[in-house]
Amino acid sequence: MKGDKKYIVLFLMPMILITGVFLYYPFVKGIIKSFQHQKNWFTSEFVGFDNYVRLFQDEVLRTATFNTLELMLYVLVFQVGIALILAVMVDSIRFGKAFFKTTFFFPVVISGAAIGLLFQLIYDYRNGMLNSILQGLGFEPVLWLTKELSLIAVAIPTVWQYVGFYFVILLTAIMKIPNDFYEAAELEGITGIKKTLYITMPLIWSDIKVCLILAISGSFKVFELVYIITKGGPLNSSEVLGTYMYRATFVSENIGYGAAIGVYIVIFGVALAMLTNRLLKRENVTY
Repeated sequence: MKGDKKYIVLFLMPMILITGVFLYYPFVKGIIKSFQHQKNWFTSEFVGFDNYVRLFQDEVLRTATFNTLELMLYVLVFQVGIALILAVMVDSIRFGKAFFKTTFFFPVVISGAAIGLLFQLIYDYRNGMLNSILQGLGFEPVLWLTKELSLIAVAIPTVWQYVGFYFVILLTAIMKIPNDFYEAAELEGITGIKKTLYITMPLIWSDIKVCLILAISGSFKVFELVYIITKGGPLNSSEVLGTYMYRATFVSENIGYGAAIGVYIVIFGVALAMLTNRLLKRENVTY
């Protein structure tokens, strides 16, 4: 056993080093920076909790927080919801499951930057696909990236990109359910939507909970789609925490405040994930 432990440590050491260098060290460094004011890229001074006090006084940060929460709501309802519906539908067919797995998962492997550029072209006022269709039907072109529509405009590609990710997770969970459960349900007269509500969903509840927690944590990492399509505008109407942290750090060159926003994002995200896990806690159904 002692020899086995040596080999385990030996094989885990590269991953521990990589994780420590590229994850934990930057995070700890960010916490330290959040208590400093960076005069330039090489010199800084300790300012205590000044950056954190500024967090609670920053109107743009408040707007970015509410936008992130709204985006999270879209992700939870539509991303996971559509993935669940598609998983149930694909599980009910006899042939072509592999085709649908590949098709729905394909957007996940596409670069977020490429998807952002694609939707930027779709929303373009002069030559965009949406306005070209409207003009072809005899309607006037629409300015899609307005203050009222900008957040929804970035929510659509965000939802579309990762539906396939949760679809694969949920479909795999559904396919693991023994047919005996469904056969017994049919004998009791439970079919159609009732079969999904009373048999399928309770049996994959732990997988649904994992998808919801992943969706919540993923909402705090949204950056490239928003930055490419709207850059957080107009008038901060689509600003999310990721884009605002970038602007504070690299555009305004306020590294200390940007680090404080990063710490805020991590704490807020972990707290919401833990709260969701507690609210959705229930006994897992075994089979």
